[in-house]
Amino acid sequence: MTDTTRTETTDTAAFELAQVNIARLRFPLDSPELKDFVDALDPVNADADAAEGFVWRLQSDDGDATDIDVFGDAWLIVNMSVWRDANALTAYMYQGQHREMLSRRREWFERVQEAMATLWWVPAGHRPTVAEAEARLLHLRTNGPTPYAFTLRTSFPPGASEPVLGEVPEGLGCSV
Repeated sequence: MTDTTRTETTDTAAFELAQVNIARLRFPLDSPELKDFVDALDPVNADADAAEGFVWRLQSDDGDATDIDVFGDAWLIVNMSVWRDANALTAYMYQGQHREMLSRRREWFERVQEAMATLWWVPAGHRPTVAEAEARLLHLRTNGPTPYAFTLRTSFPPGASEPVLGEVPEGLGCSV
């Protein structure tokens, strides 16, 4: 795997915000139904790499993470990144090309009932593994939001014991 990291933000804070979002494909990645999604990956990833507060994202040698195994299921794809904080992450998520992709997610991904995204704080400079992300997501599914694994709607600052309720723009929740 290659490492896309922006280091200037990691020196200024003790913690950074990790996020993972997995999705179950409705069609194979090379299908005509997913062409728009696949074609948008490089530009959307480039936008993330250039976004204020971006630190790192998981990617294979191909530049994205669509070929990285998650939960041993070939129909799942993973997106994992690290950000300065929740404000930086949400500013990126709900603007531009990424917002456009969010609005079309039902065309490309199955709707599932269980949590498919979670957030957690990592020490500055730490790059989470897929196994770590899987454990955090399973914890959220079992326990709901806690400081170990939480959501944008119910988040925790580093070291917190009480949730901080957040606002997510209507119709654009974190799950796929």
